Amino acid sequence: MSKKIVSVGNISCGSKELFLISGPCVIEEESIMLKTAEKLKEVSERLGIQVIYKSSFQKDNRSSLKYYDGPGLSKGVALLAKVKEQFGFPVLTDIHYPDQASAAGEVCDVLQIPAYLCMQSTLLVAAAKTGRVVNIKHGQFLAPDNMKHPLQKCIDSGNDHIILTERGYTFGYNDLIVDPRSFYHLNNLGYPVVFDVTHCVRKYGIPSSDAKGGAREFLPVLSRAGVASGVDGIFIETHPNPEKALCDAASQLCVYDLEAFLKPLIEIHNLEVSYRV
Repeated sequence: MSKKIVSVGNISCGSKELFLISGPCVIEEESIMLKTAEKLKEVSERLGIQVIYKSSFQKDNRSSLKYYDGPGLSKGVALLAKVKEQFGFPVLTDIHYPDQASAAGEVCDVLQIPAYLCMQSTLLVAAAKTGRVVNIKHGQFLAPDNMKHPLQKCIDSGNDHIILTERGYTFGYNDLIVDPRSFYHLNNLGYPVVFDVTHCVRKYGIPSSDAKGGAREFLPVLSRAGVASGVDGIFIETHPNPEKALCDAASQLCVYDLEAFLKPLIEIHNLEVSYRV
């Protein structure tokens, strides 16, 4: 079936070109945010891949109140605005509450609905009514074809600028599994599909600062499988020094390793596109 093309800045999501959503998991100090953006700009220009810069102003699902949860809406959005102005990236952030949608939408090109919240009607409606692109992350608990329900809630709210993102299924205790069949089902919904590979390797229940809190060694095989399955974009959280990141330290990819990591994905994507019928 034909797929809707969703425009994010000058990026045509759902076209034949692979695109990248990338940036630190959570907004940290300005120097880290700008250093990451600078390297992403270089990678984008060298590889010819379009980038949407992603970082969260709030992580409201940390497993402890002791853990860093971001700078908050006002400071976070202001820093994303600086990245957008200085480097020209469209920017993406997630929202957890309906009253965050309007302020985040003033700057951000894409509003992301967290996976745990993908069925929350009020949140979806608020995001949709900003007119911004809505990236709905696939809940770990939801069959992929049932993503038609949050998708339809946005459409019924007057916004069909939608991206769907896969990030794995809850399997047993504290583990996530990626089922390649999900890419088939999500693609059949007719909207651009993204594979969030770095969140798939998180180990729930283990602090992200613990080396056992993620299985980074699986990133290459998972990302290549997803791209070969026909996704339109790849979501990779990156950081200049992942081991010292304030969130998801065990799963983020070092931004200085990103170019080498992406090269085979682009090659696989181009080959997959050539075989599409």
